[in-house]
Amino acid sequence: MSLSCDPWLGGRLSLLQPRRGHRVGSDAALLSAAADLHDGRVVDVGAGVGAVALAIIAPRDAASADCVEIDPELAAIAVDNAARNDLGDRARVVRVDVFDARARRAAGLADEAADLVVTNPPFFAPGSVRVSPNAGKARAHVFQGEADDAPLARWIRACIALLKPGGRFVMIHRPDALAEILAGTANRVGGLALLPIHPRAGASAHRLLVSGVKGSKAPLRIAPALVLHGADGRFAPEAEAIHRGERPIDWGE
Repeated sequence: MSLSCDPWLGGRLSLLQPRRGHRVGSDAALLSAAADLHDGRVVDVGAGVGAVALAIIAPRDAASADCVEIDPELAAIAVDNAARNDLGDRARVVRVDVFDARARRAAGLADEAADLVVTNPPFFAPGSVRVSPNAGKARAHVFQGEADDAPLARWIRACIALLKPGGRFVMIHRPDALAEILAGTANRVGGLALLPIHPRAGASAHRLLVSGVKGSKAPLRIAPALVLHGADGRFAPEAEAIHRGERPIDWGE
């Protein structure tokens, strides 16, 4: 596998990543900016090369991370990325199938132990879209295995199982998956906030950030939307600051 070494978040991190296939981009920047962790442990499910988890813990000396990734090549790159950013003592890479509770426990990934769980799951169920010929991109975009009525809801429930009561769950996904997102979080996560991401003013949202607290009884709310690009096609000032790692997502009140 051919790798590139790229500065990310305005040079705050240096990341090795595959030259071809799925690469770290806007979704990872938005997810890391949406996280809320002062200290404690974050679990990044589907961590890829470790970008999001490393971005969350890098400025927080009392924070640590488990990067959960099933792909052995990406997991190995995540180990290298933790080391090259001087985070190897606070970031652990766990190569395991998150759907397999027994395997999770055997790998030292205990249920109800994380203060924060973040995830950027595959976007599509098996058989619902044409799969990329690039194996890495296919794995990142489409759930693996046989056709399943609700793989996203199962993924969300597996993520929430790792979370402490009172811990926070944060995810980025497609707005048209909202019904399955709500099914996965139902009776598990409350105080749910939905934050639409629009590519430009006047365009429909193309991403949805989701945040909630395990066991909360607070009602669902719609957070202020974020517009990424101005009329000139460049990042709007708020989006530019987020993508440079200079400000968090504003979840509103």
